Amino acid sequence: MAKTKYTKIDGSSKEYWGLFGITGFLALLAPLSALYIFVNGHHVTGMTNQVPWGLPIVMAVYLIGASAGSLVLSAMSSVFGKKEFKPFSRMAALLAILLIIAALMAIILDWGRPDRLMLPFFYFQPRSMFSLNAILYSAYVGLCGIYLWAMFNDKGKLEKLLGISAVFLAVLVHSGTGAIFGFVYVRELYNSPLLSPAFIAAALSSGTAMMIIMIHGTFKLTGRHVDAKLIYSLAKLMGIFIIVVLYFIFVENLTRAYAPKNYEAVSFLLFNGGKYTNLFWVGLLGLGLIIPMSIVLNPKTGKSTLFVLIAAWMQLIGVVIERYIIVIPPQVLPLELFPDKQITSTFLDGQIASYNISFVEICYSIGLIGVVLFGFIVCIKLWPMLPTEAHYQELD
Repeated sequence: MAKTKYTKIDGSSKEYWGLFGITGFLALLAPLSALYIFVNGHHVTGMTNQVPWGLPIVMAVYLIGASAGSLVLSAMSSVFGKKEFKPFSRMAALLAILLIIAALMAIILDWGRPDRLMLPFFYFQPRSMFSLNAILYSAYVGLCGIYLWAMFNDKGKLEKLLGISAVFLAVLVHSGTGAIFGFVYVRELYNSPLLSPAFIAAALSSGTAMMIIMIHGTFKLTGRHVDAKLIYSLAKLMGIFIIVVLYFIFVENLTRAYAPKNYEAVSFLLFNGGKYTNLFWVGLLGLGLIIPMSIVLNPKTGKSTLFVLIAAWMQLIGVVIERYIIVIPPQVLPLELFPDKQITSTFLDGQIASYNISFVEICYSIGLIGVVLFGFIVCIKLWPMLPTEAHYQELD
């Protein structure tokens, strides 16, 4: 197989600087929105005492998953022998770094005290998933950077070793993120041993979908050739990952419904939860999983670039909805502090809480995506991240 040649983009055209300005503006929304929330307090968001984790945490979990999925795809050639994906290894590793940085921005904002950024490292608590994840995320960013350096310098054996380590750490990082929710035993819709592997499955599907969109868009805008078979191969891989996601969703909800103590919570999510029920059945299962899976695994539509791109966008949106369903509905349900007892007070005990996304949360979330896109177009101008062309080649 011919050696892949990577180059920078010229970045002198009006189109590039126009895209630079647009993504730069979007990226600027993140610090401006964060400053507004920090100065005025979290009450300007849709979050409350009953629902303290809102859209920023949804985006954090989503971005961490997309980062892990991107890193696994970056290691496909060096670790799993999928040499046809080698041309995309550098840009996938770059996106993994940018996505985790954006995710950490969301988490730091949610703390409310970004000046305490270093405290988790000085006061380590091994029984706290938050404390453990602070170490995991830091190690993850560092390893991604070293892995990208090894690819730049053609360190074959080191690249493979770092690739194996990167895949292991990517799985560990997102397992830890899933454990943050899965270990919360007092909320029925959180507590589940399946959340960690389910998070990884969704990370792989969303990471693949994002790479399909980024590869197609980047190569088209830079005038570089990419073999359509590579896109279709990634689309088929995405379809397989979606099947795994569907399996975990089915098993997890079936397991929950089996336990009598979870009847009310499961009934709320699947049947009586209003917008949350609609998001689950229509947004997640229908538009986010079943339809894109059907598109990419169909012999005809799975070999149409337009249909594959539509499926990839639907999958990305579907995983955002999946993260939203994981984070928000368990919080709106009242806690059962005293089993078999009726609680009455003036503090909304026993009542279903409400959460409505605020405009500033939307701006901040768009800003996080802007940070990733802005960082990406700057990096491909500064460093040789993109192959001159990408052809589908069978293994020798």
